[in-house]
Amino acid sequence: MGAGPRWTVAVLGPGGVGGLLAALLSRAGHRVICVAGETTADALRTDGIRVRSAQFGEFTARVEADTELRVPVDLCLVTVKHTHLAAALERIPPAMTAGGLVVPLLNGIEHPAELRRRFGAERVAAAVVRVESTRVAPGVVEHGSPFTDIDLAGPPERLAALADVLGGAGVQTRVSEDEPAVLWAKFAFLAPFALLTTRYGLTIGRVRTEHRAELEALVEEAAAVARACGAPADPARSLALYDAFPADAKSSMQRDAEAGRPLELDAIGGALLRSAERHGVPVPLAGRLVAELG
Repeated sequence: MGAGPRWTVAVLGPGGVGGLLAALLSRAGHRVICVAGETTADALRTDGIRVRSAQFGEFTARVEADTELRVPVDLCLVTVKHTHLAAALERIPPAMTAGGLVVPLLNGIEHPAELRRRFGAERVAAAVVRVESTRVAPGVVEHGSPFTDIDLAGPPERLAALADVLGGAGVQTRVSEDEPAVLWAKFAFLAPFALLTTRYGLTIGRVRTEHRAELEALVEEAAAVARACGAPADPARSLALYDAFPADAKSSMQRDAEAGRPLELDAIGGALLRSAERHGVPVPLAGRLVAELG
């Protein structure tokens, strides 16, 4: 990794999550290179990233921007949607990450394997992010949640410096050696939320009242698959989290559907079905919802 406290960081996909993290890391003194399409790259080079945040206030951070990563980095954050992952990865030559870490912050559970095939198993650290952040225009990010949390999976001695860098930028960061537990803790919660809100076009408040039985059944199915994959799962805790959500909350997949954008259906629903099939876990409701959404 970097010889000093100032890291060189690439952010592939400076949208809601990537743009926020790029701005925070730049504000903390790191060199940040955002990798994106020409229109976004031009906007970032000219105006930087403007953040309006419930947690961090309003600020503008200067970043570098390019359509391809051309210098070696200590860290590459992959923050594109899964629907754009394959094309976006062409912007990151593996040689530019050979001395650093690649950390994906995507929905789903299958992408770490894809990234390890491209960049090498020793270079990729699985992770999940919990944040509500939206790109409202190129280089303009609205961060609504009063938290920005990242869980990293891997040996603590390998990830301690990265956790310090993220923590120094204001991101609450935890490290766990249990990769299945880290990935499934979010995924088993996300999948029912995404599938049901998108299928019915309803907020979580209406789903948890009008489709309560399906919510409970789908949470049980996701938990059963998680346990089969070696991760702990607590359906009662998931239901309590859904009940605590603001009633008007929508999943990102539902917002994509409303905007006519491609859905991360395969990365979320498809991945759940494939994991269930590998372990012989019946998931009839998940199968029905994925088929109806497809």
